[in-house]
Amino acid sequence: MREVERDRFIPESPTVIARALSPERIVEWEGSFSVVDVENATTAETDVENATTAETDVERPITMEDPAAEGGEAVTLVTVSGPGVGFRLLFERTPHGYHYVVADGDDPAGPFDHMESWLTVEPEDEGSRVRIRSAVSLNAPIPFADRIAAWKRGGELDRALDGLADAV
Repeated sequence: MREVERDRFIPESPTVIARALSPERIVEWEGSFSVVDVENATTAETDVENATTAETDVERPITMEDPAAEGGEAVTLVTVSGPGVGFRLLFERTPHGYHYVVADGDDPAGPFDHMESWLTVEPEDEGSRVRIRSAVSLNAPIPFADRIAAWKRGGELDRALDGLADAV
């Protein structure tokens, strides 16, 4: 498994950025997969076995709401597809942004053995620092597969930050 991280200063407040963010838009901005379906649920309603949820011990800012639902945390399941593959991503709103993970339990999903990302928005110098960190492992028995996956994921993160900057 490899980790990749990208960040960008965006001259808008965290509140403005929070309004522009959604699971569907993040997937669209990344550019590798198309959104097929979006389902709002709670962690108690999902049958996702291995999808982890983000935990944080930082104070809650006033810019991002952390939606809680009776019986579990509010989550969004986004079904995505690309050339010859389809899988689900589980998005969870966090106090500072989003955490999302391939949501297909123990089964490899699409090209990934594992893919998990954290998008955070922090105030900085009359704007915001937006950071996306991702851990990825490719579901392929070839040498350097995880390096290739991290390189490709880095491009997706760059496109997501470009899309967000253009949207605000």
